[in-house]
Amino acid sequence: MSEATDPVTVIYKLQRLLDDGIDNNGQVLMGGGVDTMEKYQYICGKIHTLDQIKQELSNLLNPKEPENDDDKVTRIRR
Repeated sequence: MSEATDPVTVIYKLQRLLDDGIDNNGQVLMGGGVDTMEKYQYICGKIHTLDQIKQELSNLLNPKEPENDDDKVTRIRR
């Protein structure tokens, strides 16, 4: 499998693109490029959505829950 099609590499590239989107939208908010409350809410929503997607990708790389139920079951011998 080439590096370009490696799933982990793709996820890292997507995370960088999401970071860029978050930064760009943050600059619009801080740079005074918002003249209405609707635009402000829209850009805040975009930032929130990009952050949620980034978190889900991070969870794919580092799952916080066990993948199987064997860890939850205590075996009792008779």
